[in-house]
Amino acid sequence: MIEKVYNESSVKMKKTLDVLRYELAGLRAGRANPQVLDRITVDYYGVPTPLNQVGNISTPEPRQLAISLWEPSMIPQVEKEIMKSDIGITPINDGKIIRLIFPELTEERRKELVKISAKYGEESKIAIRAIRREANDTYRKMKKQSEITEDELRLAEERIQELTDEHVKKIDEIVKEKEMEIMEI
Repeated sequence: MIEKVYNESSVKMKKTLDVLRYELAGLRAGRANPQVLDRITVDYYGVPTPLNQVGNISTPEPRQLAISLWEPSMIPQVEKEIMKSDIGITPINDGKIIRLIFPELTEERRKELVKISAKYGEESKIAIRAIRREANDTYRKMKKQSEITEDELRLAEERIQELTDEHVKKIDEIVKEKEMEIMEI
């Protein structure tokens, strides 16, 4: 039973890291990154469809994305969805391909993005600690119901703390990596 709680907590913490990576991938860091388009969906025959499923997204230059749609008739609709999104880039349409040119980030915008990435990191740490608290509460209930001994409780809490520390450290590494990417000129 102790192992089950530990494994469930481990899985939840890994998912928290995945969510953090996904959130950070959406931050525009001066370089063209196809993942900034992951949240954009277009109406494809009445079905909201992710942009990457209606065409190819490529990076011909470090600060440019090219979107070639399988159905050129969808270009105006895709342009409209990109304009509505929060990426803040105006699409350029040459009739066949939509190009997104990422401007060089200002120092002020870079610092703002660093703060946002730090905020995402802090939110992830809070989620990790909540998972730890949940596991510890479960262990204490097990102790109260005499399912485990005092020593098993102490060992279980130590293991969950080690798991928490490990994931918090990974969060710091992920955020630091993103901050370095943002501040890179």
